[in-house]
Amino acid sequence: MRIAVTYENGNVFQHFGHTESFKIYEIEDGRVVSSEVIGSNGSGHGALAGMLDSQGIDVLICGGIGGGAVAALRDRGIELCAGAQGSADEAVEAYLQGRLENTGANCDHHGEGHSGADHTCGTCEGAESCGGSQPAIKGKNVGRTCRTHYRGTFNDGTQFDSSYDRGEPLEFVCGAGMMIRGFDAAVAGMEVGEAVDIHLMPSEAYGEPDPQAILTVEISRMPGSENLSVGEQVYLQNMYGQPFPVKVTDKDDTTITFDANHEMAGKELNFHIELVEVLDR
Repeated sequence: MRIAVTYENGNVFQHFGHTESFKIYEIEDGRVVSSEVIGSNGSGHGALAGMLDSQGIDVLICGGIGGGAVAALRDRGIELCAGAQGSADEAVEAYLQGRLENTGANCDHHGEGHSGADHTCGTCEGAESCGGSQPAIKGKNVGRTCRTHYRGTFNDGTQFDSSYDRGEPLEFVCGAGMMIRGFDAAVAGMEVGEAVDIHLMPSEAYGEPDPQAILTVEISRMPGSENLSVGEQVYLQNMYGQPFPVKVTDKDDTTITFDANHEMAGKELNFHIELVEVLDR
């Protein structure tokens, strides 16, 4: 068995789509017999999943990962254990002992990974969000694995993301909740080769900012938080041990404040979407 761990400075790197290194473990008879660190040789979940497949990887252990990456790994028969943190070596031992739980997709982005600094500190009981009840998305592509190119812009024309720039289409299961609702709904009825331009209000994208997702805690109760600075993006853990991204918005001598709202909350978004392929017609 071969296990790969997203890797940085001895620890599990928290953003699968942006990892620059993997530590590869060779397993025999339930124990590690050798290990090596290799470069990722690519960017984006599809390239990384393909690279892991070419390395004969059976299991991936990582921190944060999006739904598109989960699908790419599943398509290649690679078992996933997401939500790990801390020492990479200890995470592998926990997996071998059956103590490592998989959180599944835990990054809800239109595209890939998070940006900013990579920290994990403390546990926070809160900041969980659940979507409200909305009508099911309908269309011939719902439930099918779709590959799309897209370009996302704000109303002033500023680009915030583009699969064209990465040179790789985004792969996801339409209607499975891997994408924001408006993106999913647009792709649901598209033909292969068709391109559309859509404008999404916050309700069809990342919602409005939630005041209850602003968290102020005592620095003394969160080891490591004393080293954080306002503006940094970090990971906290909820009561179930699952990581979620937050931004440091305020800090004084005794307390630190985090904003768990998505960075796109409250924003109107525009997408140019091109349906490149539907894999399971």
